[in-house]
Amino acid sequence: MPRGCWPIPMPLVAQGADGSWSSSLFGSVNECTGWAWGARALGCLHRKDRETPPPCSRSPQPQGLQRPTRLRTRVASARAPVQPEVEELEPAPSGPGSQVAEKHELGRLQYSLDYDFQSGQLLVGILQAEGLAALDLGGSSDPYVRVYLLPDKRRRHETKVHRQTLNPHFGENFAFKVPYVELGGRVLVMAVYDFDRFSRNDAIGEVRIPMSSVDLGRPVLAWRELQAAPREEEKLGDICFSLRYVPTAGKLTVIVLEAKNLKKMDVGGLSDPYVKVHLLQGGKKVRKKKTTIKKNTLNPYYNEAFSFEVPCDQVQKVQVELTVLDYDKLGKNEAIGRVAVGAAAGGAGLRHWADMLASPRRPIAQWHSLRPPDRARPLPAP
Repeated sequence: MPRGCWPIPMPLVAQGADGSWSSSLFGSVNECTGWAWGARALGCLHRKDRETPPPCSRSPQPQGLQRPTRLRTRVASARAPVQPEVEELEPAPSGPGSQVAEKHELGRLQYSLDYDFQSGQLLVGILQAEGLAALDLGGSSDPYVRVYLLPDKRRRHETKVHRQTLNPHFGENFAFKVPYVELGGRVLVMAVYDFDRFSRNDAIGEVRIPMSSVDLGRPVLAWRELQAAPREEEKLGDICFSLRYVPTAGKLTVIVLEAKNLKKMDVGGLSDPYVKVHLLQGGKKVRKKKTTIKKNTLNPYYNEAFSFEVPCDQVQKVQVELTVLDYDKLGKNEAIGRVAVGAAAGGAGLRHWADMLASPRRPIAQWHSLRPPDRARPLPAP
């Protein structure tokens, strides 16, 4: 029985075959959900005076009619339905500063697509967004849209930044020079970001459209829900060094050659990088060397060699860790990234170590991508 209903008898008025009207007692209030007058009767029961409900606005059911198990079609009524159909439920629009509906957690974006066959250009229009997630402390965002065609992320366009709004109107158009025969293998990405003047811009969400699924025979105008952008690991730079091991002498030589595309650490957009080389055993640092400092560069060249004594029976139990740091004359030197090589390093570090052991007395050089400082330390060797 539904909460708040009492099993009291209800009068039922019906019309007979001869046209006369009669009344009888039928059912109780917990039967109300199956009849058109049930909702009205239930509403009457919540009144303080518990009066008999007024006559129903619909025509009563004939006495001989069996109660259907479920009505498949919606019946028009002068009164609103007790509960709307699922497809009738629409999310409330979100205005500036209001909370985003659960269905539109990140917001949505309106865009247009067209292809100019004469110039061989894909035309992308970024029209507007609404209901964007608020990423600033004041409950708003400073959104802009970055547009590019994968797999080429270098050729990209960006809209203007719109301040303090969750419903920006962009109205900007961009063109990508792409032959039509190559367009099917591309993926259009429209990523919405929150601009931050003093730190890294945060991704609100993005729309990805495989161009093979788009009919460009006519212009496209559509809304799309924003999806969470895949988390991209920050690029810290790359370092090149060589490893050389002489078994007879028990000597391991590390030559730090160069680094490139290092992360900018200084206010002027450069860094003062140097490299620390640690020999680890059992996860503990036992030896340390470091290169000279290269001023104001993101692509330093070193070509500096460092040697460590490592007996043959210990070569599988040690690891080498190289850390690139930015020198700071007034404050603490900050680590840009690390690389670990050794039997317990895994991945590229393990392959480089194995190549060194397979070619004794020969220097083996290889490029490595820097990893965040707290994620590059190898596990202790067994």
